[in-house]
Amino acid sequence: MTHDHEKFLEVGRRVISIEAAALSRLGEALDDSFAAAVAMMLDATGRVILSGMGKSGHIARKIAATLASTGTPAHFVHPAEASHGDLGMLAHGDVVMMLSNSGETPELADMIAHTRRFGIPLIGVASKPASTLLRQSDVALVLPPAEEACGTGVVPTTSTTMTLALGDALAVALMEHRDFSPQDFRKFHPGGKLGAQLSKVADLMHTGSELPLAEMADPMTEVLVTMSQKGFGVVGVQDEAGQLAGIITDGDLRRKMTGLLERSASDVMTAGPKTINPGALAQEAVAIMEARKITCLFAVDDTGELVGIINIHDCLRAGVV
Repeated sequence: MTHDHEKFLEVGRRVISIEAAALSRLGEALDDSFAAAVAMMLDATGRVILSGMGKSGHIARKIAATLASTGTPAHFVHPAEASHGDLGMLAHGDVVMMLSNSGETPELADMIAHTRRFGIPLIGVASKPASTLLRQSDVALVLPPAEEACGTGVVPTTSTTMTLALGDALAVALMEHRDFSPQDFRKFHPGGKLGAQLSKVADLMHTGSELPLAEMADPMTEVLVTMSQKGFGVVGVQDEAGQLAGIITDGDLRRKMTGLLERSASDVMTAGPKTINPGALAQEAVAIMEARKITCLFAVDDTGELVGIINIHDCLRAGVV
């Protein structure tokens, strides 16, 4: 069988062009109802409940996941299951957001009736303003008229793309209002590459008895033992106040080899070493170590207290690099 690659490309570009144009119309169509939906979610004391059937249900699941991972408690309730007991998942303080391109999906009826009976705020998303869903909703988000990209007009394509983008717009509006930071995001994404990229120095650093430390007056014979035992290739030198006054590295040892064993830590150390805050992202520590061609950084908190040490190998193992 031969394949018409040019035809495939033509179709792919046509679909993306149709959906991109629809997204532009969606952006232009946003009005006060969008702002009202954001405010309603912000005011919720419970959770945002997403629901929809078929393709709309898949989009609803994704929106719920995006909201939940960006600081807005949310979960998906299947409308058919809701009619068989899952209506109990809806409670006072919740906000329900229901998706249906036509707005007439019969499986949504029981959930709509439940929100009306118990005064649970309802946000409806559909393409027909006069539909049952949007007429019953407290806030109606209307998808602008747009052709489905399938060519037949029956396969949910453009409509689901618009709904997905609308969900992203709501999530980002909520994030920005809450000043949701990358550090906040990591709380909900501790695993995988994304979690690694958002790891903090405090998550990876060594502390307590693992720290390679010496006092200013310690003889280099003791410093060398500490350096060998701790295995970082560096020793931090503390002053009388317990703060980091300097460091001793393999390079310092080579540069001051003559009479090394007769010297004290303060004689050999490099003063004013570069440090990092334990609250900084581990990626920042990696950038500093790469720029300075070093393998370790001591972590010093806002009070100047030495609290840990991070090694480039710790970052590599965690997948930060």
